[in-house]
Amino acid sequence: MNSPKGDTKSPKVSFAMSLIAIGVVYGDIGTSPLYTIQTFVAGQGDGRLDYFSVCGFLSLIFWSIFLVVTLKYVILALRMDNHGEGGIFALFQLLKRKRAGWLLLAVAMIGGATFFADSVLTPAVSISSAVGGLTAISAVRPFFTPTVILVITLVIIFILFAIQGLGTSSLGSVFGVLISIWFLFIAVFGAMNMAGNWSILGALNPWLGIHFMFTTSNKAGLAILGTVFLATTGGEAIYSDMGHVGRGNIYSTWPFVNLALVLCYFGQGAWVLNHPLAARAVNPFFGMMPGQALKWVAVILSVVAGIIASQALISGAFSSISTAARINWMPRLRLRYPSSTMGQIYIPAANATLCLATECTLLIFQTSAHLASAYGLALTITMLMNTLLMGVWMWRKRQKAWAVIFTVAFTVVQGMFFISSCSKFLSGGWYTALISVLLLIMMASWAEGTRVERGDNLKEKNDSSKLSRLYVYPSLFLPAIDRLHSDTSQPYWADNVVYLTSDEKGNRIERGIYDSIFFPPVKHAGAYFIVSVRTTHDPYRQAYRVDSYGTDYFFRVFLELGFKENPDVPRYLDKIRKELIASGELAPQYHSWTLGEDSGLGTTRYVLIKKKFAPSSSLPVLSTIALRIKYSLRRIMGDPAYWFGLGSYNPIIEYRTIYRKEEDLTGLVRDYDFPKGYKTNTIQKINSGRLQPVKPKREVKSKAHSTEEFGSKESAD
Repeated sequence: MNSPKGDTKSPKVSFAMSLIAIGVVYGDIGTSPLYTIQTFVAGQGDGRLDYFSVCGFLSLIFWSIFLVVTLKYVILALRMDNHGEGGIFALFQLLKRKRAGWLLLAVAMIGGATFFADSVLTPAVSISSAVGGLTAISAVRPFFTPTVILVITLVIIFILFAIQGLGTSSLGSVFGVLISIWFLFIAVFGAMNMAGNWSILGALNPWLGIHFMFTTSNKAGLAILGTVFLATTGGEAIYSDMGHVGRGNIYSTWPFVNLALVLCYFGQGAWVLNHPLAARAVNPFFGMMPGQALKWVAVILSVVAGIIASQALISGAFSSISTAARINWMPRLRLRYPSSTMGQIYIPAANATLCLATECTLLIFQTSAHLASAYGLALTITMLMNTLLMGVWMWRKRQKAWAVIFTVAFTVVQGMFFISSCSKFLSGGWYTALISVLLLIMMASWAEGTRVERGDNLKEKNDSSKLSRLYVYPSLFLPAIDRLHSDTSQPYWADNVVYLTSDEKGNRIERGIYDSIFFPPVKHAGAYFIVSVRTTHDPYRQAYRVDSYGTDYFFRVFLELGFKENPDVPRYLDKIRKELIASGELAPQYHSWTLGEDSGLGTTRYVLIKKKFAPSSSLPVLSTIALRIKYSLRRIMGDPAYWFGLGSYNPIIEYRTIYRKEEDLTGLVRDYDFPKGYKTNTIQKINSGRLQPVKPKREVKSKAHSTEEFGSKESAD
């Protein structure tokens, strides 16, 4: 079963795809001019906004965009693709092919957690900054108070998340056109303002930025780099979205986007030099627009750009969450495909969580200025972790000299960004740090819990005695299943019984599955299928392998799906069974009552074994905590049946206890002094080997006494 998309993993370079790339990839970095210069001006406080400070800051922005975005992400990172897919999870999957120790796992997990935390702040800061531009229009400024702007932003974000289930794949070209108009708009008016003060080109000198950073003119100190970093925040999104548009389309569009950004930043700098007092009262982005009419246009375009940027980030978050679930770092949530485009997914639980978190973020920070002061800390960690993974990739490609140079250079650069962003911790960075820590705990617990469930911890310790309690081997289960299958006295539970398992070994089945088959209700069936779904590094792989153990009724199915594929097990299994019937390996199961043409597949019942944690466990403390957190999350996040496409098939859910501690029962003795209520001389019935208690009744005793007395009197008479 090969993927039909195997030859089209990376979209070809074309005008249409380049247009879509502009709309999908550059939304985040394209909205950075809305708040970067404004944050710099606010950070200067009462300091002078003179040529040296403004050009020094712009110099830091220009060269940071070149180093971090152009060199690191566009030139280097885009070459490190996993079958056309990019991002920190795809890069980890690429490195995992050979060997991925706990250190690489920790680096990728930290980077993923901080990336998700950033997803909460980006829509809030982009849209609130755009709506805040209404205060630059003098005619309506009294009406648009901070409270009104907050309410408008809350409503826009709520609507944005509410329409996610409808799908937006058909709007890709429209988004591309709108964002292209946005970049042209900011480039043109940036250039117009530069024409008013060409001295701003002095910012191209890198030494000016370095000199400014270490002088008293820089009122923010090293923390100025935290503001500079805001101009580079979209770099990670460029790498993550590579799979949607292809490397070539990013190469062809980045020069245009880069030029537009530089012109906009330099134009704002020129306006600040010409209007230093007004820059403290009005966002320089909207302030550089000549006339009230153009300010209205700028506000409308910026709101549209902010919405599109947020949409691209939300879609990317869904894709990353799905990928994290496939590599067992997150719970498997219910997926929906709102359009015919398989690449676009919708996760209702994640959408609701992101919406609630973003709305709470807005209510906590209130204004775009406060949001910008908290923004960037988490993303600096993501970029730093990505640098380490990229260095490992270069090292394994035998580019050891370049790996050392790259890792040291970019660790120093982005380490400085991180240190400077730490100054934002008390002003709001704590919020994303808290979200990152919670997500990291969740991901680490889920990964460790899955490892323990599968018995990987026992294999590492070579503990075969405990491992045998988790699995049953063919020498035991095949004879037993053969006897059950041939037992005509036992009624059929279903024509086909399908178990889903996370175990990928073909020489065994889980003890829970074995117990489920033979314990009531006994699952007598025409055929048994034990199915495991394995996620592969190839994002669009579709393949399977079947082991029948020499029978025509017991099948071990190994389904391999790429991490971008939908794990719809019933759909794949129907095709597999049809191929087994066609090859004669499986007997067809026809029924006279079938409407229409009978495919011979028979009835099918799906069974999911959920593991429960024993109250008294034999596991180490950390593994115990990880399992408890995993099972708590599983109860909250919903049924994994939806992940495997079983929601409409009414799967049977059964529970099995794992890692039960063997208690010492040597102290158990037979007590011949029965407890109250059990009397050996009044036991009247033994039923099914169980003692039936006979409760003593006073009425019976008194009656017996009176009878004896009456008999005695009669005898006397």
